[in-house]
Amino acid sequence: MILSGSDILVKTLIEQGCDTVFGYPGGQILNVYDSLYTHQEEITHILTAHEQGAAHAADGYARTTGKVGVVISTSGPGATNLVTGIATAYLDSIPLVAICGNVPTTQIGSDSFQEIDITGVTLPITKHNYFVGDVNDLADTIREAFKLAKSGRPGPVLIDVPKDVQIAKCEYEPKAPVEKETPYAAKDMRIEEAAEYINASKKPFIYFGGGVITANAQEEMLCLAEKTDAPIGCSLMGLSAIPTDHPRFLGMQGMHGHYASSMSMHNADLIISLGVRFNDRVTGNRAKFATKAKIVHIDVDGSELSKTVNATCGLRGDVKLTLQKLLPLLDEKARPEWTQLVNRFRKEETEYLDNREGLTPRKAILTLNKYLGENTAVCTDVGQHQMWSAQNLNFKAPRRFVSSGGLGTMGFGLGAAIGAAYGTKERSVLVTGDGSFGMCLNELATVTSYNIPVVILIMNNGVLGMVRQWQTLFYDKHYSNSVLNRRTDFPALARAFGAEGETVTTPHELDKALSRAFSQNSPYVIDCRIDKDEFVLPMLPPGGSMDDIITKLEVEK
Repeated sequence: MILSGSDILVKTLIEQGCDTVFGYPGGQILNVYDSLYTHQEEITHILTAHEQGAAHAADGYARTTGKVGVVISTSGPGATNLVTGIATAYLDSIPLVAICGNVPTTQIGSDSFQEIDITGVTLPITKHNYFVGDVNDLADTIREAFKLAKSGRPGPVLIDVPKDVQIAKCEYEPKAPVEKETPYAAKDMRIEEAAEYINASKKPFIYFGGGVITANAQEEMLCLAEKTDAPIGCSLMGLSAIPTDHPRFLGMQGMHGHYASSMSMHNADLIISLGVRFNDRVTGNRAKFATKAKIVHIDVDGSELSKTVNATCGLRGDVKLTLQKLLPLLDEKARPEWTQLVNRFRKEETEYLDNREGLTPRKAILTLNKYLGENTAVCTDVGQHQMWSAQNLNFKAPRRFVSSGGLGTMGFGLGAAIGAAYGTKERSVLVTGDGSFGMCLNELATVTSYNIPVVILIMNNGVLGMVRQWQTLFYDKHYSNSVLNRRTDFPALARAFGAEGETVTTPHELDKALSRAFSQNSPYVIDCRIDKDEFVLPMLPPGGSMDDIITKLEVEK
């Protein structure tokens, strides 16, 4: 059939299984929006308040479903407004396809109104990007983008479509949805080598990240832990892969990780790393990181092997398939002395837990846990509240913790919560701070306009909490521009947008507010007041090692 480029674009999205897109129209993408109107019974478009919010929403949709998220924008500022969202997805390996309109091909390079070289801008933050100069290439370019976005190590792909290509017509032939590239296991000789290291180990520690979720390798990882009698820790991106209450799971590791997890990793003689990278938040001072341990590292992206810390045995391949070949080679044995030491770390951790009276951050998150269903996605922004959430949230199902790890994007959470609600088809939760929430609170317009049931818990301390924590500890309490002193009334703001909201100052008030929020199928904002000098602990000081970990701290008021 002969179709216009815009119809081909929309029909190819539908062909690839895309049921929801997020975006914002503009002059150079209007033909595509006209086609979206024609096909609105087959594909849903969510109009956000800003293109950045649309990109984060597509990201949240992708994280909670495992499908490719799609975001659409016009040219110029519409396209550049996607950049933060694309970079966020890139650094967390999230499959995303961004589609931008552009000026007609005859005007490219002439500095036309709202023209920008968006492929040049996004080259460092995409797996690949395309400029479609011929309508005959459009359908196959979209198919290739979907395949690339979800293959191997996932990531974002951008397609730039000039207006005349959207208008031009050509033959369109429907095709089946593309499959991702066939995954492969690591080489047999590397697997055999890894088995030797694991069998010889006396104190193995399993450290995993988001790659385990992507590969759906949770079952194999738990079999590995049982067979080797090993404790398990994770990166921020690994949270929710396995149930929080699993007896072998010690929680997140690293700068603000659980004490038992960080100390077990520090004292291990072998770290089995699965789908995870060793960034600075994990290692601290790399020269002092895990000096007693050999490292067996399995990752689909070979560039991560020995990139920041040297892997004794690096295995490039799909985590699930590699573990399936590795498990039969392992000796099943108990390691009672190692288990005893790990249990000692667990006991020491309980002594450091914050059990103070009043509305403490930990108590706020524990109260939230009471209302979370098995399928509830919890999104966060970035800062202290993100770490309190990572430390204390309870998860029962994978893909239910949605947070910006690599880029650390303040303002990510509300857009992500919108996408998560559409991905799970259920209520989502946003835990945010007053600083982060101020970045993209315009998306309250989206939440209320579509009546998306998002519960928004603002940990409001009146300051940029993580910045203030660092200024307290390392900058002689020079609180330069970290005290917000804003007069924003969040419940009144919620009502102005069309949502309900209230302020809480005690645990009892928070409990009642959450009960009201979860009892209704509409957005709800809770302004949770906490002290400005609350800290995230434990904390690994910058440039320090696990020997320098801070577990308790009192600040003079």
